[in-house]
Amino acid sequence: MSRDSTEKECMRADKWLWAARFYKTRPLATAAINGGVVHVNGERVKPARQLSPGDALTIQKGSYTFSIVVLKLARQRRPAVEARTLYSESGESQLKRRALYEQNKLEGQGAGPMSHRPDKRTRRLIHRFKQQES
Repeated sequence: MSRDSTEKECMRADKWLWAARFYKTRPLATAAINGGVVHVNGERVKPARQLSPGDALTIQKGSYTFSIVVLKLARQRRPAVEARTLYSESGESQLKRRALYEQNKLEGQGAGPMSHRPDKRTRRLIHRFKQQES
């Protein structure tokens, strides 16, 4: 089966998001698309939607929004340095994400609550801290 040279190069949206390293696995990319956090050219899409160079994507990850344009397609997941060459992010999008990151950092939202009991060393530090207050 030979490819026609006039055929437009396309790739599934979930596979491209995985290859461009926006999501760690294809099922996570599929879930994100089905959840409505990925839009192509302003429209909500399905995971099998064919992407081609020039398509504009809006990706919502947590409180961060990425506004990107697809530059290239990749059949395989490559290192992060190569993955960054698959798309270009708008300067406005980068500035908004950076400002939100700085705001969250100042508000102390970077580190969440402890999800486990403190270990021996941490308990000692807590005990010392409490004794200093007295």
